[in-house]
Amino acid sequence: MVYLPFLLIFNLISYFPSSSHAQNADLILPLKAVNLGNWLVTEGWMKPSRFDGIINKDLLDGTQVQFLSTKLKKYLCAENGGGTVVVANRPSPSGWETFRLWRVSESCFNLRVFNKQFVGLGSQGVQAVSDTPTDTETFEIVRKDDDRNRVRFKASNGLFLQAQSETLVTADYAESSWDDSDPSVFILTIVNTLQGEFQITNGYGPDKAPQVMQDHWNSYITEEDFNFMSANGLSAVRIPVGWWIAQDPTPPKPFVGGSSIALDNAFTWAEKYGMKVIIDLHAAKASQNGDEHSGARDGFLEWADSNIDETVAVIEFLAARYGVRPNLAAIALMNEPRAPGVTLDALTKYYKAAYDAIRKYTNAYVILSARLGPADPKELFSLASTMNRVAIDVHYYNLFSDSFSGMTVQQNIDFVNNQRASDLGSLTSANGPLVLVGEWTAEFARNDASMEDYQRFAKAQLDVYGRATFGWAYWAYNCDRNHWSLKWMIENNFIQLQ
Repeated sequence: MVYLPFLLIFNLISYFPSSSHAQNADLILPLKAVNLGNWLVTEGWMKPSRFDGIINKDLLDGTQVQFLSTKLKKYLCAENGGGTVVVANRPSPSGWETFRLWRVSESCFNLRVFNKQFVGLGSQGVQAVSDTPTDTETFEIVRKDDDRNRVRFKASNGLFLQAQSETLVTADYAESSWDDSDPSVFILTIVNTLQGEFQITNGYGPDKAPQVMQDHWNSYITEEDFNFMSANGLSAVRIPVGWWIAQDPTPPKPFVGGSSIALDNAFTWAEKYGMKVIIDLHAAKASQNGDEHSGARDGFLEWADSNIDETVAVIEFLAARYGVRPNLAAIALMNEPRAPGVTLDALTKYYKAAYDAIRKYTNAYVILSARLGPADPKELFSLASTMNRVAIDVHYYNLFSDSFSGMTVQQNIDFVNNQRASDLGSLTSANGPLVLVGEWTAEFARNDASMEDYQRFAKAQLDVYGRATFGWAYWAYNCDRNHWSLKWMIENNFIQLQ
């Protein structure tokens, strides 16, 4: 670790609010933590019933769809991926034949194409050339009552889109039928969906979403949960938040105000039961990974240099609001930035600026998340060496890769004991930054595992990740899928933390 000159350290310390001096005086590392996932940043897979009240809940923002002409038996295609006309001449679908929905209302949508333009009306028929959607890029998707995957598109001119030929798609059809011979009828195929914060708030709309979200925040995590966590050996919580929290109580639509009040409550409850809090910026504006848990609208990763200042402003809001809390353990600057979309240069610039913003208010730890994807696990070490009180965050799952799908139970356990232990050991050195295993779970790619198998797998991870110098955080506390729920795992004796 490279230390700042004494005088600079003295000046930094003297700048902090007096309460921050004692902020981490009683911080005992490594932390045993759990993620409060799906609380202040929605992840639909963890509690799918939250979406049940949405009309057309299968057509939310970011849903990827393909359309087969019933007459031509060919797929709609944004030629060249966008920037020119839309045709109907592809016998099989791929990227150019896939459209991402932007939901305007319960039945009206914009269609975003591969190169990010929007489908709209043009002088040469239907085209995909506009970078921003307007009325002419908005279509009502009309679904057949007894076959919801049979659809027609009503354009802003009141007429229906039709595939006149394989090379000519227009919006000038006035007739109405659902026959296969009708050029305006298409078969809808949904190929991917998102169920994040944008989808649930925009899905319910401005009239219903505020109450839906408030009811969720009030019930999903309560004071009693902090009592339970503390009593069962947990010393901290990692709480994912979204960028919109900084604009409470009136964040930009469709997001709903109130998450900062819920986070206030979490700090109060955690302090009452002797627990620390890691605030994790899980969702950065424009999305740092394209995943639903980043608050993405349509799955495109668009966070870049141009988003640095506004993301630093979110971190500064969090540091200013919670920097005086005695149980603030750390602020994590960004969850799972994905390479190569997020460049190391942009990420380094952001991490430097965000670190400086935090140090105006608190000496709490700053956590730097390693990039997912093709990136050197140690690429942040040089940056970390210029900072004080920092940790590197890594996430370990025996999931999300074909390499795990064929592993036996014992092979999964061996992988943790050997490969994960080696990976973690390579990140841990006497002069390097602290390391946090910020996400892991006892679920793995077996559908035939016994209770004893899960106990052994969980114990292996506890043993290995217990060597992480800053600590670990289980994903998650509360989840409909039992093995992802630490609460369920503890209550049913699948895992023991003390």
